[in-house]
Amino acid sequence: MQPIKLTVVGGGSSYTPELLEGIIANQKLLSISEVWLVDIPEGQEKLAIMERLAKRMVQKAGSPITIHATMNRRQAIKDADYVITQIRVGGLKMRRNDEYISIKHGVVGQETTGAGGFMKAFRTIPVILDICRDMEELAPNAWLLNFTNPAGIITEAVLKHSSIKVVGLCNNPINFYKKFARTYGVEGEDVRINFVGINHLIWITDLFIKGESRLEDILTGKATGYEAENIPSFGWDNEFLRSLGALPCGYHKYYYQTDRILGQQLEEYRKQRTRADEVREVEKELFKIYQNPEVKEKPKALEKRGGAHYSEAAIELIKSIHTDAKDLHTVNVRNNGAISCLPDDVSVEVNCLVENHQITPLQPGKVPPQIRGLLQVVKAYEELTVEAAITGDKGIALQALTLHPLIPSAEKATIILDEMLQVNKPYLPAFNEDDLSRTTREEVY
Repeated sequence: MQPIKLTVVGGGSSYTPELLEGIIANQKLLSISEVWLVDIPEGQEKLAIMERLAKRMVQKAGSPITIHATMNRRQAIKDADYVITQIRVGGLKMRRNDEYISIKHGVVGQETTGAGGFMKAFRTIPVILDICRDMEELAPNAWLLNFTNPAGIITEAVLKHSSIKVVGLCNNPINFYKKFARTYGVEGEDVRINFVGINHLIWITDLFIKGESRLEDILTGKATGYEAENIPSFGWDNEFLRSLGALPCGYHKYYYQTDRILGQQLEEYRKQRTRADEVREVEKELFKIYQNPEVKEKPKALEKRGGAHYSEAAIELIKSIHTDAKDLHTVNVRNNGAISCLPDDVSVEVNCLVENHQITPLQPGKVPPQIRGLLQVVKAYEELTVEAAITGDKGIALQALTLHPLIPSAEKATIILDEMLQVNKPYLPAFNEDDLSRTTREEVY
């Protein structure tokens, strides 16, 4: 097998040790010869810390992998076989602004959906497409594995505006497999799940344990606790679940329990203690640990960051692509008719057959109206968001935000959009000065 060059854009991320753990464990099978960690000047200090930790991890494992760290993205991408993107344009400061602006105006503040996810997509799409242009020139046969949130929207932008091979990844599906395996005391291969939806809006329409459907166990409350730990949990009403006929993911709470989530967030806002503030503290704690020269493996504290099993999702997918394993993976890909009620050219998150450098979405079956309604509305919002981010059309941006179920009116969308465009001016090259004419403050909250 030819040696693999793997490039991680956003290599200074606190998630990187999770990824490195999986890379090291599978080095021999995949013949991974070099890992390039690349970041931007603002992330230089974190990248240096991560480089030292990565080299200690490789040395402890006795692995032959060569670790490179650079701010020269083109050098890192040149001749890469796989490029993993895990970037946060604007850093945690802009994530905090996204949350605080949203909550201040009485809507849910969250980094991947609603007004916060909308603005994160706007900042990220131009950067991701710039990375794709480098790949088209320097590594045209490479796969882009995108973990950057909002993963579905970012993947769709690449699918529509780049020629490279891209797949979007999320740890939500693999977490479901892990949790159900624990619940029923079986191995992961004994669990099979039917998913339908888009990133952070997937429904489980059936659950099989050793070939037997066990969906009713959850719908009737016999088995619980299947959701991600970092998503607020208020519990699901069993009558609601039975009438839905499917299992929602943790992110559905923002839609199905909006009042309760918003009430909690308003209290956090008053205390200046939202999820963004919590993540800032976790990041500081993690990098203190990473700097310790005695640390030579992924620390347990990383679990607080919410990225559990993400390296497994990435490495298992690479294994399937590279070795023609013909495994099933739940990933974000071009729809191509898999979900019949959505356009062919959009990104969906469904089970896919992964073969030798080919990923084929599988049809999840008929989508009932109680799922189809919300799914189509949020997907239409995502389509408009991609179009607005590319064109810089403020009117399309307003329609996108107005359409989102978490934004109650066009009036509210207009106010939020104007303020977010001001604050994000340095990150929005597609928008003209008329839309971004007012002065941007360095820090709004």
